[in-house]
Amino acid sequence: MTEAQATPQTGKRVLLAKPRGYCAGVDRAVQTVEEALTLYGAPIYVRKQIVHNKHVVRTLEAKGAIFVEENDEVPEGATVIFSAHGVAPEVHEQARARSLRAIDATCPLVTKVHHEAKRFAAEDYDILLIGHEGHEEVIGTTGEAPAHIQLVDGPEDADRVTVRDPDKVVWLSQTTLSVDETLETVARLKKRLPMLQSPPSDDICYATSNRQQVVKEIAPECDVVIVVGSRNSSNSVRLVEVALDAGARAGHLVDFASEIDDAWLAEARTVGLTSGASVPDELVQEVLAHLAVRGFADVEEIVTADERLTFSLPQELKRDMRAAAAGARS
Repeated sequence: MTEAQATPQTGKRVLLAKPRGYCAGVDRAVQTVEEALTLYGAPIYVRKQIVHNKHVVRTLEAKGAIFVEENDEVPEGATVIFSAHGVAPEVHEQARARSLRAIDATCPLVTKVHHEAKRFAAEDYDILLIGHEGHEEVIGTTGEAPAHIQLVDGPEDADRVTVRDPDKVVWLSQTTLSVDETLETVARLKKRLPMLQSPPSDDICYATSNRQQVVKEIAPECDVVIVVGSRNSSNSVRLVEVALDAGARAGHLVDFASEIDDAWLAEARTVGLTSGASVPDELVQEVLAHLAVRGFADVEEIVTADERLTFSLPQELKRDMRAAAAGARS
């Protein structure tokens, strides 16, 4: 659609990205907390934010979830859920030491990276983990093999890497990175380490890749791209960066429609709209309503992928749900 084809009344339009919002791992993690609250009753403790989104955390808190930073804040014998970002083995050990009922809501795609780290460490590889320092996913993956893993935080870090054997080194990555920046980092690493091996399959998750791809499609036509997501959400922050790199004139990250500054829209004719992988679609609908009031009533959904992947609930939760159901029938 060209600018001339936009709504004749206002000349303003919204390009709505799809896929957007919840991925399978986030959906599974949020559902895990909800099902645990139903099954065991409140309170249910959650170590770290279950997913990086303010609205989701507040909603679960209202239902009886208590978010803590570490296991020692959980009363002995209580139920604790580990977030979608994954944890190091020592976190599981701490839970056992406190007799906690631990439910691991780690996204299966993050778990895959953990398994890769353990396998390559067992084969005595140096592992270059591409990711952001301090991110919970990076901390959890590093904890699987701390003696073998060193962090590479972006292309500039590639030049500082040292390895024991340049013929026995592999790269892995955080699942929520910019695809393009990760490829740039790998290219820089391979200039210094030509024998650098790649993971058996792409570590950046399908949802992160898909959300970035559709933003690349719409960004060149957009005066401003609005990404709904929280500032501690890596994949949401990346979407703003991807939009700007792909040609959007401006890009902004907001948790809620109320955070949109009308000055962003003053000269805009085309607004792009998407959301991070931990954002419920109701927040996007609120932004659409906010934009409609300001003349952006014509909405075209741009679709670049059809996501159908789902993940089953954690085994320990499903086991207790089956036992409760059997007890109710007897």
